[in-house]
Amino acid sequence: MRNYSLIRSSLYSNSIYLLMKQRRKDQIDIEHHVTLDQLNTLIKTETNARMLRRLYFCKFRYLGDSVSEAADKVGITKMTGYYWQDRWNKGGYEALVPMVSKGREHKLTQQQFDELKDILKERSLWTTNEVRQLVIQKYGVEYSLKQIRIIMIQFGMKHSKPYTYDYRKPENADEILKKPRRHTYSLKH
Repeated sequence: MRNYSLIRSSLYSNSIYLLMKQRRKDQIDIEHHVTLDQLNTLIKTETNARMLRRLYFCKFRYLGDSVSEAADKVGITKMTGYYWQDRWNKGGYEALVPMVSKGREHKLTQQQFDELKDILKERSLWTTNEVRQLVIQKYGVEYSLKQIRIIMIQFGMKHSKPYTYDYRKPENADEILKKPRRHTYSLKH
C-alpha cells in the first residue's frame, strides 16, 4: 500500500515552491547548499553575532522571503542582502564568514621591537621625540609621534608629566626627607 499522506505533502510542498518561485520572478534564487534543518542547526550552534544575522537572512530566503523582506527582518540594506546571497550562492556557509582584515604590516620586525624594548629599559625616562629619533637612527624607520606613543604604551611604559632633575640634589635625598624633624616652639612677646 502506498502512503498517500507522504505523496500529498510532497505535492503540497512542490506547489508551494512553484508559487513562491512565481511570486519572486525578479529575484535571484538562493542556492540550497544545506537543508533547512541543517541551516537551523547552524543557527543554533553559531556563536558569532555577525554570522548569525547572515544565517538568519539565508533562512528567511529559504522560507520564500524576497531579498528586501529578508533584509528588513535582519536589519540590513537590500544591497547588503544581495551581497550576502551572492556569497552564499558561491560558497555556502564558508563564504558567509565575515572577512576580518589584520591591518597594515609593522614597519619593524618582532625582533626589532624586542630589541627596542630592551634599549628603552636601560633608562627610566624617555620622551616620545627621543624614542622617535632612536628608531630613525637605529632602524631607519620613521613613525609619527602618535605611533611612538602607542608603541611605548604597548611596551608597558606609562605617560607622566616631565620634570627636570636638579643637579644639586643629593644622592640620599629620600633618606634625608624621611628623617623626623625636631619642631621647636617659641612664644612671641
